[in-house]
Amino acid sequence: MYDTPSDQELWGRIVKHDGVAFGQLFDRHSQAVYNHCFRRTASWSSAEELTSIVWAEVWRRRKDVRLQSDSILPWLLAVANNCLRNLQRSQRRHRNLLTKLPPATVADFTDAAVGRFDDERTMVVVLAALSDLSVEDQDVIALCDWAELSYAEAATALNIPIGTVRSRLSRAHDRLRNRLVVLPSDTHALSATHFQTTPTEKENPNDQL
Repeated sequence: MYDTPSDQELWGRIVKHDGVAFGQLFDRHSQAVYNHCFRRTASWSSAEELTSIVWAEVWRRRKDVRLQSDSILPWLLAVANNCLRNLQRSQRRHRNLLTKLPPATVADFTDAAVGRFDDERTMVVVLAALSDLSVEDQDVIALCDWAELSYAEAATALNIPIGTVRSRLSRAHDRLRNRLVVLPSDTHALSATHFQTTPTEKENPNDQL
């Protein structure tokens, strides 16, 4: 039986232009990246676009990046956050142009499209609840509560101390506690979007300050 290569081992091969290793890493983490992008945008199409951009950026920067932990996921989500902000700037410019055009006719939805629309509509409610939080607080919510990174992994992704992650997450939970609505429990795409409204331990044994 062959041992499963770690992210570090795969990355070492990717740096040497190993496309097979890149494919393995993609298979391992692409769903997590995709879910993260959807939860930050409330749009399946934007999530698909962002996921493609993230992996293109990973391949482009393969010779410039050295992993600081065993898992590449914290760095992938940090790349996703940067790509998200670039996309949002582009979308704002696009929306400004669309306001000058006549309104478009809405097409009929298929059953699958209706399901995707429901997921997006629910995620819009979630993002509305986050709208009063700072970008920094939104980031720790997305990484710790949704992507389920440990404090140490989130600290790596955000390039901040573990203690700062803890304090931002606690502050964000406090602000959300009294304004979050109850989300549909049967929404399959949102299985990891529920917020913790009381402090939880996400620490690994080596996360201590």
